[in-house]
Amino acid sequence: MQPNLSRPARRALLVVHVVVSVGWLGLTLCLLALGIAGAASGSADTAEAAYRAMKIFGDWLIAPISLASLLSGVALSLGTPWGLARYRWVYIKFWLTVPAVGASIVALRAEIASAAGDASAGRAVPSAVDLVIAPSVALGVYLFLTAISVLKPWGLTARGRRWQAGRRSSAAGGGDKAGAGARSGRRVAARAQVRSPARSRA
Repeated sequence: MQPNLSRPARRALLVVHVVVSVGWLGLTLCLLALGIAGAASGSADTAEAAYRAMKIFGDWLIAPISLASLLSGVALSLGTPWGLARYRWVYIKFWLTVPAVGASIVALRAEIASAAGDASAGRAVPSAVDLVIAPSVALGVYLFLTAISVLKPWGLTARGRRWQAGRRSSAAGGGDKAGAGARSGRRVAARAQVRSPARSRA
């Protein structure tokens, strides 16, 4: 698939992807800080405030930011020569982002809502440790995704190598046709030069 995004559209989409991805990273860091505050605090009021703040973040930000990061990344891959399965770092990033989005929207939000409900009712929060572990793991994943986005390691996949070989053969075929056209033009010009003296003598 050839890139179909214009340069301005590609730049705009790249800005959107970077902004929402960094926002997702920052949101996860905030959730981790609040989770630690809720689990480590000896105050029921502090724990309740922390989990209620986590619930606000979860209800309003987790789904739109994570989905925007995934969808903008897919659109950017498909609209540029990077592709979605041509380079190992893009392929790995995609297959790590998909479950991360699902886990954030489904599992993490449910855990946060349960913790906020328990804290508001004055009950102990059994998932307090989970709300520290989950953002910690997610933060590690997002840092890894950020690193490979910057470094772009590992090179082409098998599909990417086939795509690159096809591009090279197409370029070589175009060069051969151009060379054949040039040689044909030179032969025609040479024949014309040969005929010209004969006509002048006649």
